[in-house]
Amino acid sequence: MSERIVYVVQEVPGTKIGSPKINIMGAAKYGELKILLPELSQIIFSPGPLIFKLRILLTGDPAIIGVACSIVSDITNGRYNLLKWDRQERSYYPIKINLYEKGEINE
Repeated sequence: MSERIVYVVQEVPGTKIGSPKINIMGAAKYGELKILLPELSQIIFSPGPLIFKLRILLTGDPAIIGVACSIVSDITNGRYNLLKWDRQERSYYPIKINLYEKGEINE
């Protein structure tokens, strides 16, 4: 079995001072947490190097999250997995994304 990794797009704000604003440790049950970018990263100042460094996968600046999902989708032909935080249940649940799925829309 391959080792599972949860790619965290951006370090949780407050981590540097030892007081993170949210606790993401519940996501560790889905794999080893790997932080991709420091908490103060912003895409507005220099998108090129940031995009090159990301090259994979959700917390932080919404623009960075969007770029990360776009890159992953490009590499994986529109298929990837996300972890979604459920505020009421206070836990993560996995979501499988397939942008090219031809199923019915359930509304």
